[in-house]
Amino acid sequence: MLLSLAAVTACGSGTTENGSAGGGGGLFTTIDVNRPGIDPNAPANPYNPKGNSFLGYNAMKLAWIKNHLTDPNQFYPGIAASWEIAPDNSSITIKLHPGNKWSDGKPVTAEDVRLSIGIAYTQGSTAFAITPGAAGAAADVQVVDDTTVKVTQDMTNPSAKFARGVLDTYVAPAHVWGGVLPADFWDKLKLSRGTGGDAEKAREEITALGEKIIAFAPPKDVSAGPFVLERANPGEALLLKNKNFYNAANVAPDQVKFLNYTGNEQIWNYLISGKLDHAGFTAAPADVMNKIKQAPGSNIIKGYSPVAVGLAFNQSRKPYDNVHVRRGLAYLIDREQVVKVASPEGGTPAVTTSGIHQKPAQEWLGAGLAELEPYRYDVARAEEEFKAAGLQKKDGRWTLADGTPWKVTMHAPAGFSDWISAQENIKGQLAENGVDAEVVTVADYPLYLEEIAAGKYDTGFWLIALGPAPYDIYQRLYGASNGWTNVAGEIRHAAPGKGGNWMGGAEEIDVEGVGRINPGELTGRLNAADAEAAKPIMLQLAKAANQDLPVIQLWDYVNTQFTNTGRFTGWPEQDSDLLRLPAGVWIQLGMVKKAQ
Repeated sequence: MLLSLAAVTACGSGTTENGSAGGGGGLFTTIDVNRPGIDPNAPANPYNPKGNSFLGYNAMKLAWIKNHLTDPNQFYPGIAASWEIAPDNSSITIKLHPGNKWSDGKPVTAEDVRLSIGIAYTQGSTAFAITPGAAGAAADVQVVDDTTVKVTQDMTNPSAKFARGVLDTYVAPAHVWGGVLPADFWDKLKLSRGTGGDAEKAREEITALGEKIIAFAPPKDVSAGPFVLERANPGEALLLKNKNFYNAANVAPDQVKFLNYTGNEQIWNYLISGKLDHAGFTAAPADVMNKIKQAPGSNIIKGYSPVAVGLAFNQSRKPYDNVHVRRGLAYLIDREQVVKVASPEGGTPAVTTSGIHQKPAQEWLGAGLAELEPYRYDVARAEEEFKAAGLQKKDGRWTLADGTPWKVTMHAPAGFSDWISAQENIKGQLAENGVDAEVVTVADYPLYLEEIAAGKYDTGFWLIALGPAPYDIYQRLYGASNGWTNVAGEIRHAAPGKGGNWMGGAEEIDVEGVGRINPGELTGRLNAADAEAAKPIMLQLAKAANQDLPVIQLWDYVNTQFTNTGRFTGWPEQDSDLLRLPAGVWIQLGMVKKAQ
């Protein structure tokens, strides 16, 4: 995979262009691992998928989410200097940095935040969803004074990560962006929260504004971040230091250059030649990784990444509707071998299938983690499971119960090199034990997601364990993709093949030692639960996932960051909670220093 889900990004290189912008460290060279290619005609617009707006550099959020194991509501300052979350999570009061200015000299104010929240509503952004009854939705946005904003939560369907949804909001300058919302926007928003035809029309109008926002092209970049866009061409984008940034005195680089790339090989060459000061993780074979490590100044930092990958089953297709088939396959896959081939630097073999990354799993499950079936490689156990499913073995090959041939077809998007390598390895392991298999690549990730959601695949790789919020962790197993949706706090279930339900799992499961549960309803309860209330629910869901195997958890991602100490120092330590944030955030917090 191009990006190890663990990383969000930046990097740098060495000589200063156009002289020094004043006391900094010259040029910092990077890539945006989330987005290959630079479109010189794209606007400096953080909402535009191709926009020349780089997170943490010239695109700013209210705050930056810490990579905490279990708490979704911990942050570093961004546009916001501080915040206060109500004890019952009903509101958050945000204080801006006093005296902070945009790059054109205008002050950063609470009105900028209010406008940006309005824009977020048009994008359907977490806390600012217009769906009636949406979990964790804002009920009111109040400008208290020029540097203070209070946002309240609709407590009819509260979310434990409401503050996260609010603080994870882009902030745009109202004096540049003010025209993108109509004068009656806030009246329309209030109307949209009701019922009936007028409310529905208001929701449609607000949603339609989303395209206008995405297409908006400011005449020039006006940034409240540490840098401002100077120019972009097909080969690179150049950003200059913003002298009006609130912490400009501690921003080491004078300039930042984002280099163009179209594939992994270019990134490898940049790293091998020492051109980059920082890059997020890019999957690479062992020989290439060794060359990267040998580059002068090469420095690799690793930390926790709340993401895992599993081989997911479409249980509406035979024989994957039979749990014994899924278990048999789990016993035939040596996860250590898979990871050694596919992602030796970017993952660790899953200790078992729990639905949770192994690092926070201990926090959530305690002693319960050790009680789960590990599904270690065991050919004899696999045969028992296949026989229990009624499969037959003819001439050394496993067939379906009626004797017809069986082939495990796995899908992966082209360009996801670690996924494809993993599936090829699994294919070989299964073939050695009498199970025919094949790997089918799909043109790109968007198409992959579209087709897997449409139920076109028997099996495919699926990202799970998306922490730190408990609700998010289990949404990937027991959310919309498996039939459950949260509508105004009510959990509804759609039949397999309906409403986006492509996994097709049972609505209720008998779990040994727990009893009969509805995993989607349990997951829904996590949305408003605090950490202590969540733990027993997490244990029940882990036992359900472990016993029922909607996916086989293969590896848990490691957040691997490439840095270079030749030009800059002050990089985060190993296992730092900063590692999932762009290096632009490290720079703006004053961590990164010019090498002496």
